[in-house]
Amino acid sequence: MTESPRPSPSAVQASRQVRTVISRLRRRILNAAEAEDITLGQASVLTHLSGRPGVTASELAAAEGVRHQSMTTTIASLTALGLVERHPDPDDRRRLLIALTEEGHRRVEEGRQVRQEWLAGRLQERCTEEERRTVMAAMTVLERLTHD
Repeated sequence: MTESPRPSPSAVQASRQVRTVISRLRRRILNAAEAEDITLGQASVLTHLSGRPGVTASELAAAEGVRHQSMTTTIASLTALGLVERHPDPDDRRRLLIALTEEGHRRVEEGRQVRQEWLAGRLQERCTEEERRTVMAAMTVLERLTHD
């Protein structure tokens, strides 16, 4: 078995910078669309449900990396806010599927729009056209890292 060559100093530095910037940018983007009546965890569940006809609480808990009991509490809060609803699974009537309500769909779309506008506004205000093109080129390189 052959060992992988050690990463170059520039690869290590680039790795640190990318992780730091993406983490900070992610927090800023999420905070831009933070609704006062829901937590970031609840917003994450709403986003996870978007585009899905129904998901079990166990599937949501696994996807969000939380315990089933914590997810049950989150679902109850979102149900009370009218953002999600529970329906019996047509294939297994013992299970409940969680899905977005119309209001839940509206909130997800509204959040996406606010986040997009925030980031586009920052890029417009703080970057030159050349810098924005550099960002787009860098995204092409980073996207390539996501493919196996």
